[in-house]
Amino acid sequence: MLFSSIVFLFVFFPVVFLVYYALSFSRLMQNIWLFITSLLFYAWGEPVYVLLMLASILVNWGAGLLVDRYRDAPGKKKAALAAACVLNLGALGVFKYAGFLVRNINSGFPEPLLPNIELALPIGISFFTFQALSYVIDVYRQDTPVEKNPFYVGLYVSFFPQLIAGPIVRYNSVAEQIRTRKFTWDKLTIGCTRFVVGLGKKILISNNVAILADQIFTWSEMGVNHYDVPVAMAWLGVIAYTLQIYFDFSGYSDMAIGLGLMFGFKFEENFNYPYAATSVLDFWRRWHISLTSWFREYVYFPLGGSRVENKDTMVRNLFIVWLLTGIWHGAEWTFVFWGMWHFVFQMAERFFGYGRDGRHTVLMRIYTLLVVMLGWVMFRTKDLYQANSYFQNLFGLSGNSFWNDMTGFLLREYWVYLLLGILFSFPIAQKCNTLLSAPRITAVGKVMTVLYPAAMMGVFLLCVAYLVRGGYNPFIYFNF
Repeated sequence: MLFSSIVFLFVFFPVVFLVYYALSFSRLMQNIWLFITSLLFYAWGEPVYVLLMLASILVNWGAGLLVDRYRDAPGKKKAALAAACVLNLGALGVFKYAGFLVRNINSGFPEPLLPNIELALPIGISFFTFQALSYVIDVYRQDTPVEKNPFYVGLYVSFFPQLIAGPIVRYNSVAEQIRTRKFTWDKLTIGCTRFVVGLGKKILISNNVAILADQIFTWSEMGVNHYDVPVAMAWLGVIAYTLQIYFDFSGYSDMAIGLGLMFGFKFEENFNYPYAATSVLDFWRRWHISLTSWFREYVYFPLGGSRVENKDTMVRNLFIVWLLTGIWHGAEWTFVFWGMWHFVFQMAERFFGYGRDGRHTVLMRIYTLLVVMLGWVMFRTKDLYQANSYFQNLFGLSGNSFWNDMTGFLLREYWVYLLLGILFSFPIAQKCNTLLSAPRITAVGKVMTVLYPAAMMGVFLLCVAYLVRGGYNPFIYFNF
């Protein structure tokens, strides 16, 4: 089920919300209600794989108990953790990567050596697997107390606002909230506003620039013999996809954080205007913060991080992290190369000190944005052949022209969405929000106080109008 759907907005969420607050007399009943409805939310699109999620909950709850039980027996404690890692990553590997591995093995032989494997990818499996595994690791490290109530672990893993595409939440950040969270009108109003902002990002900007990006990338796949994608059009496609993926994913995160607040939960931020970054390192402090933190805490630091005597070891550690980051995003070589692309530029910045002195801010932002945009080409294209074709179109290496009439037509059709996307990719959006929502005692301030909720209601109604009309809607990160 999509947040940006009529069924969710006018059926599922209102029912869940009203019953939830009708159960305010019992926190346990509220938690059970949220757990049951979260399973229903997932089962709406994945009726069979909800069993996989239940298995994940039970396995990780049981692993946490075993790790805690053997906390004074290091060997058994490590064995319990190792078993949890094997089961979690094994399930992820089977569903997400088995077909990819078989295809690559068979490509090395004249005749297929292994039968093809075609398994439907459970939605959000990478997210809930990493979240569940982080709980067991934190119990092992004694960073969080073991949870003996399986419903609480189940709610933590399956809670529908952040189930499908994050943010990835650590158990120690919500353990107390599960038991003792409090309702406040501030949480409710801020949550509603945050949800509407995320919905607007998704429906009004991401979905519209997605049409442009999909069309241009499709034309590029057809090849220059069938359709000439000029240089300017190729760059237009990259810009459109750059905006699409940001507003799609940050929009989902905003909606997840907003929904969490409406139920009394406070989740950490997942985006901080990444396209305003002044280096690739800075970009990854701002983009998908929860995933970056996960790899830092559970992979990079255990390997030794950057505080090692030998720089070769630091390079190895970063290489492993970015190899795994690429693989996490998808079972295709384009994702591996995308991870290596970011690894190379991060290493260059570490060794040559790009962006450390705070000088040449404008140039550093342009450099960072170009690196990120070119990386998105690999992320968006379906294989390395298509990525190479698109790069040739970008730099005029396929015999393509620089401009054609269709490029001008597309600009005229989509310039409003592109302009809004570019403007709201930078902190101007935050400043506008502060300007509109800041409390004032003057007459103008009182008017603004009325206009702000009216503006949010206008955004919501406009989004509903777009939904009723139909069109492009799925979230990109549902694939991961």
